[in-house]
Amino acid sequence: MLTAKALFLASLGVGSFLKAPMVEAQPRAAAPHPVMVPIRSIGPRERDRIAQHLLALPQHDRYLRFGYAASDEQVQRYVDGLDFERDELFGIYNRRLELIAMAHLAFAPADQQQDCAEFGVSVAVHARGRGYGARLFERAVVVARNEGVGMLFIHALSENAAMLKIARNAGATVVRSGSESEAHLELPAATFDSRMSEIALQHFAQVDYQLKTRAKQFWSFLAELQEIRSGVRAARDKSAA
Repeated sequence: MLTAKALFLASLGVGSFLKAPMVEAQPRAAAPHPVMVPIRSIGPRERDRIAQHLLALPQHDRYLRFGYAASDEQVQRYVDGLDFERDELFGIYNRRLELIAMAHLAFAPADQQQDCAEFGVSVAVHARGRGYGARLFERAVVVARNEGVGMLFIHALSENAAMLKIARNAGATVVRSGSESEAHLELPAATFDSRMSEIALQHFAQVDYQLKTRAKQFWSFLAELQEIRSGVRAARDKSAA
């Protein structure tokens, strides 16, 4: 996992393409760098985007995500019932500000043990194979630690190999019981580094989202301008004919 310092420096580096390139006197071997994926907290005003993302999942993906073949009505009830005050939801957006991957970190209700939470994730079909599920899980672990969670659970169907692989790679214990499996991961206590990591991750995601929003507005403006120009040109040609 990236350190708070590395995350903070990375977040400050958004837009570094504006800087002049640096030339090193002595070339050195390139070291592999972990991919920084902007992951933004999702609030109640984005229920429609959540619904669009989940409703776009194929039937089999809904089966893996919810443990049953959820209908459109059941998916909508899930979205309508999300408790944003208690739980945490995170999302990854593309340049069109479409939600292409999301995670739900569900905390225990007030009348149950408070040091446990459950993780669920979904990724759009066209965004698979990029490690988004693992990145969302890492983000959930950071937030859960900082909220005092000592045990993170993942309840998944045994055939959901991708989800169980993420859990195993994180060091979780996976127990299989027929068609269903349950993984649990013990989390260490929160530290200054974990709290700074959460702040830096959120800052990085917010900057990325703002840049994507401005870019989308700019391209929309250009499209409208082009449409106006085309209309003026067509009118001019018509009058000249």
